[in-house]
Amino acid sequence: MNSPSFNAWKLVSLSPLPVWALVLLAVGLVAGIALAAWGVRREPSRGRRLLLWGLRLGAGLAAFFFLLEPGIRHLQVARMKNRVAVLVDRSASMNFPSEPGGPTRSAQVAAFLEKAAPTFASWKDRFTVEVYGVDPELSPVTPAQLGSEPARAGTTDLLAALRSASAAGQGSRKLSGVLLFSDGADNAELKAGAVGRARAALTDLGVPVSTFLVGQEALKDLAVEGLKVDDFAFVRNSLTVEVEIHGRGFAGQDIPVVLSQEGKTVANKLVRMTTADDVKPVSFTFTPDQTGRFVYTVTVPTFPDEAVSENNSRSFTLKVIRDRVRVLLVVGRPSWDERFLRGLLKQDANVDLVSFYILRTLSDDPGVTNERELSLIPFPMEEIFDTKLHTFDVVIFQNFGYSDPSLSIAEYERNLERYIHEGGAFVMIGGDSVLGEGRASMPTLMEALPVEAAGPANPEPFKPRLTPEGLRHPVTSIGTGAASTEGTWGELAPIPGANLTRARQGATVLMDHPFATVDGKNAPLVSVWDYGRGRAMVVATDATWSWAFTAHRDGSPNRAYDRFWGNALRWLVRDPDLTTLKVTADPPSVEPGRPVGVVVQARMADYQPAQDAQVRVELFSVATQKPVAVQTGATGADGVVRLEFAPPAPGPYKLLASAKKGDTDLGKGEDAVAVRAVGPELSDASVRPQLMEQIASVTEGKAYKLPMDGLPDVPLLDPPVVEVGRAKDQPLWDRWYYLVALIALLGAEWFARRRFGYV
Repeated sequence: MNSPSFNAWKLVSLSPLPVWALVLLAVGLVAGIALAAWGVRREPSRGRRLLLWGLRLGAGLAAFFFLLEPGIRHLQVARMKNRVAVLVDRSASMNFPSEPGGPTRSAQVAAFLEKAAPTFASWKDRFTVEVYGVDPELSPVTPAQLGSEPARAGTTDLLAALRSASAAGQGSRKLSGVLLFSDGADNAELKAGAVGRARAALTDLGVPVSTFLVGQEALKDLAVEGLKVDDFAFVRNSLTVEVEIHGRGFAGQDIPVVLSQEGKTVANKLVRMTTADDVKPVSFTFTPDQTGRFVYTVTVPTFPDEAVSENNSRSFTLKVIRDRVRVLLVVGRPSWDERFLRGLLKQDANVDLVSFYILRTLSDDPGVTNERELSLIPFPMEEIFDTKLHTFDVVIFQNFGYSDPSLSIAEYERNLERYIHEGGAFVMIGGDSVLGEGRASMPTLMEALPVEAAGPANPEPFKPRLTPEGLRHPVTSIGTGAASTEGTWGELAPIPGANLTRARQGATVLMDHPFATVDGKNAPLVSVWDYGRGRAMVVATDATWSWAFTAHRDGSPNRAYDRFWGNALRWLVRDPDLTTLKVTADPPSVEPGRPVGVVVQARMADYQPAQDAQVRVELFSVATQKPVAVQTGATGADGVVRLEFAPPAPGPYKLLASAKKGDTDLGKGEDAVAVRAVGPELSDASVRPQLMEQIASVTEGKAYKLPMDGLPDVPLLDPPVVEVGRAKDQPLWDRWYYLVALIALLGAEWFARRRFGYV
């Protein structure tokens, strides 16, 4: 019936009448049939009624057949090939064994695809099969590559892969379906399952996705998961770290969990796994006692038969900062200077002040055997200068000194000196009881100060003079610039006398006496230096209160006194904004196989950017206590340089930096960085059959599980059929026997009606 050049056909109407005319004629035929049925409604014989109705209906259909003029249209058509995307998860978790002692999950997929090759070949007339590896971008892959090349992607993002496969088919070849091979360990949009926006995105794909789960759920593994901790903590304030210990195959076993800080154990707990697949929350509460950035690690034991050993520890960095500066103020006797300083510290919301008075002079004869009774309250010497000393950020001695051994702090001087050397901050404020007649009472402590006493006090009033170093130093920078700072100091009232001191080698004199000299040099008034890991400052007068008095005269907004002491506290506690060398890990937590970056900002002594400074950074392993790499570089115009280390082994590290500009040492700084043993891909060896089933269900696909003998009958959308070339119409209605049938039906109805008495 078809011409050899035609390969398809379909029924069509060849009637020249428009559609509306055919509709009207059809309505008329239906009305005629209905009238005929109405006319014989009273016929008592059911058989006669049915015969008349059948003859009228047959005649109506025969008449409508001639009106439609049906025919056959012979066509030339072509069936378009659609695409079938086979997506194979190439994330690192696919390197896990598919079963204990079995091949990897990737190898299992490779073996299955080789078995499915004949089925794919049978689809060649309808589909083009494209096999991609998800890494995380789509890239062509062969079964041989799957079996020989290890998976390496750091994350699993199945939804992104499905979107990419769908978008690739927006041309002439549409996507008919997707075959997704994965363990379901998604750690991106589908991490929480096919819900919400992720579910809507799967529906929008518009193609069935058949999923093939790879891997068994019975692997034995112990993992540290679900770490919850703030990015920073406050020193001497309790902090809670929460983790989840996920155990598979450890039912009934007690698992020790240890929290350590750079090799030092902070806390440990014991958890019991109650089921074969159990998750136990563990929380550690501890109190950081130092500021800075530190690396902490949560660890569980590694058992020999575990599927993954790298996920048995989890490192993180914690920045410890101050919420309030804890200050100890010990005063020899009340004075205006003490009153102003104590009032300033008490009203500062950032300061936690503890203060004591010791009411005595060196010439007093109180007539008591125990001179500790001279305190307003019994002075807790041992508690303050021994057991609790490390809890203070800054210790201030104001006009405080002793010469009588029975009441001296000689037995605690070594504690104070060690406190400064190991990172504490100390301020000595002058007066007639210290740096003067009391100067010989604390020789050990004096070794930690930037100056030494050089004679009796000079009672002559004077205006302090800023040194070149003081003009740039943050402690004395009370203006908005060098000129403003110098002008502000020049407007302040004179100081009514000062102690005479001599600067030690390495000390920085910020302000000095313009007239009084020691050894031919102007006597220091404000001096600072770094002593070991700590800092010390000496103010050789107890009359700085006059700056506050002048500043508030006539309601002046100049707050030189407040700014001076505020700057001093910030510098003493090493406020990061006041350091000349700032070291920042970039980022502080590094995924495995990623480089370690560090940003160093160098500034000159006047805190201007140090351009072209030579920076040296050492990557120091906390675990081995050895440096593992060194990087050097030069800063730019902004005083900043970024350096990068090749990916190191997992563990906690310190970034130790130093910088020089010419012969000038710009200081040292450090930060911490944690290199994770495993990323999110390897932290969990389990498979997620529920997610794979959800993907298949939402997209109207089917869910399967490997291993399988062969490829099942997966749902696929049929490719479209497109008409091409020419067409030929062949009428069907013009046959003589169709006309004879119509006449026979009409004649039979007429005869029956006459026979039954209706005509």
